[in-house]
Amino acid sequence: MHETPNLTLAHSPDADDVVMWWPITGMRLPDGSPMDGPDGQPAIDTGGFAFDPLGEDVQVLNQRAIEQSDLDITAISAHAYPYLADRYRITACGGSFGEGYGPKVVVRADDPRFRSGEPQRLTGDDIKIAVPGRHTTAFLALSLLLDADDGPPFEFVEMRFDRIIGAVQSGAVDAGVLIHEAQLTFEDHGLQQLAELGVWWLDEMGMPLPLGLNVVLRELDTRHGPGAVKRISAVLQASVVHARTEAAASRRLLLARAGDRPEWRDDALVAKYLSMYVSELTVDMSDSGREALAVLYERGAKAKLCRAVGAIDVV
Repeated sequence: MHETPNLTLAHSPDADDVVMWWPITGMRLPDGSPMDGPDGQPAIDTGGFAFDPLGEDVQVLNQRAIEQSDLDITAISAHAYPYLADRYRITACGGSFGEGYGPKVVVRADDPRFRSGEPQRLTGDDIKIAVPGRHTTAFLALSLLLDADDGPPFEFVEMRFDRIIGAVQSGAVDAGVLIHEAQLTFEDHGLQQLAELGVWWLDEMGMPLPLGLNVVLRELDTRHGPGAVKRISAVLQASVVHARTEAAASRRLLLARAGDRPEWRDDALVAKYLSMYVSELTVDMSDSGREALAVLYERGAKAKLCRAVGAIDVV
């Protein structure tokens, strides 16, 4: 009797990634243990694989995929893909795109140096900007917004996404780039928006801004037989579809995991966030998503912000 192959499924800790994969991992509590009863078991056919979820900060996942390539399946920032394209394939599902919205650049509301809609003020020599990682698309997009032509035209400080609001509030940095649910809650913390990167990209390019991707290790075709990556991608897509269909169950999972994430108890906020980042393009990025990736990498490479990448390999 063959043993069921166990695949690591790494994801960021934000609501959309938590929701997308419970149908194939079973619902898990914050400590990783399965919930009691049927909720703790996969809800759909897992294609002969067992999926072991691993939640981690996206920049940590970017670095691990680039440097170690030991995760079978992982979320990454779209910006990171050129650095690992030889080892991973992109799945058509599981990505996040800013469709006229996206990471927000914020400052303190009472800071007289800045006015909303004037992000160019961020290029001053004495300005420090907190970013959620140098391989995040938020960092790449901000650099492009500020007219990079030979690397980022500003001083930046890398930190975990959930520390950026506090750093801006305290004055440890002058501005910050917010991802995940903080995009919807920053005003509650006395901050104001200078720019929304997805809006800028849509105005500039007329297409969605690729933010996050889901990728699968190429060598799984060798380890589990030809076509394994394609089969895994199909299971992942079925998981996203099921999670969107079973919205009440997804909401129940987030409430069980709310813990130190009080925003997950806000029904309206959660519904808005999931509608943004578990969208039709998350089910299948389609040709529009592939085109947006190609344009992002072309512009990034031209500005010397990322490696050039050839054909974008989506399965």
